[in-house]
Amino acid sequence: MTEGDSLISVDYEVFGKVQGVFFRKYTQAEGKKLGLVGWVQNTEDGTVQGQIQGPSVKVRELQEWLRKTGSPKSHINRAEFRNEKKIVALEYRNFSIVK
Repeated sequence: MTEGDSLISVDYEVFGKVQGVFFRKYTQAEGKKLGLVGWVQNTEDGTVQGQIQGPSVKVRELQEWLRKTGSPKSHINRAEFRNEKKIVALEYRNFSIVK
């Protein structure tokens, strides 16, 4: 297993205009496209948060997407990532939207 193949888990929170702009739906679609698992949800503070799990190289791609791209109508001020750790197995079956 190379460095890019090792499984990691990362928590994230995205700040800016990220609610009411289909951010969760686009995040879920992008995560699935990259073969990642995890979840995404809106917070009461107007941010979007969640957790990503998968091969580190693919997680990095989604982190970059969360930092710079987002959904078409979103405006991202910043994205924070924390609690990154290596994992031996995925803890989720798919990438879900939490209500």
